[in-house]
Amino acid sequence: MNRQQFLQRFFLQPGKQSVLLQVEKSRAAAVLLVLREHEGELQLLLTKRSSDLRHHPGQISFPGGKIEANENSQQAALRETHEETGIAPEQLQLIGQLPGYATGTGFLIQPWIAFLTEEVELKLQASEVDSAFWLPLPFVFEPQNTHSEYFAMHGQSHLVHFMPYGPHLIWGATAAILYSLKQQLHF
Repeated sequence: MNRQQFLQRFFLQPGKQSVLLQVEKSRAAAVLLVLREHEGELQLLLTKRSSDLRHHPGQISFPGGKIEANENSQQAALRETHEETGIAPEQLQLIGQLPGYATGTGFLIQPWIAFLTEEVELKLQASEVDSAFWLPLPFVFEPQNTHSEYFAMHGQSHLVHFMPYGPHLIWGATAAILYSLKQQLHF
């Protein structure tokens, strides 16, 4: 799948409604799914969170974080991506948004999608990001690369997605957002 095919699939599918867990006192957050076309293949940027962070240390995630009082979710996703990876907003073409996702840990995440408009050298913020890697998008669409299990949390059963990739285990909110992207693109 190339960039044009991605855009056609993304915009031709009817938008899905957000399926959100009801979590009291959710903390608003935004993430950015950064895509690039590299050697004819679409790739998605993922980061490994610093093991020193208070929330979700060491987990694989998208660039993103808390929405500040003076900004909307789009602005937060772009700001956090710039802070964490060095990718400036002017190096991105924002194309849309996926349904929001509420975590069992009290975060309400608004995912945005953007394409890189140029090749970039990542400048990772060491206090928040240990490393980053590019995940081939076709890997996300292969059914054998994802498995799901139900877990009890707060007295309810929740479906949790897992996607092992090399030395990385993508799971939780990140895997759920990738699953949402897969559904939006009708794979």
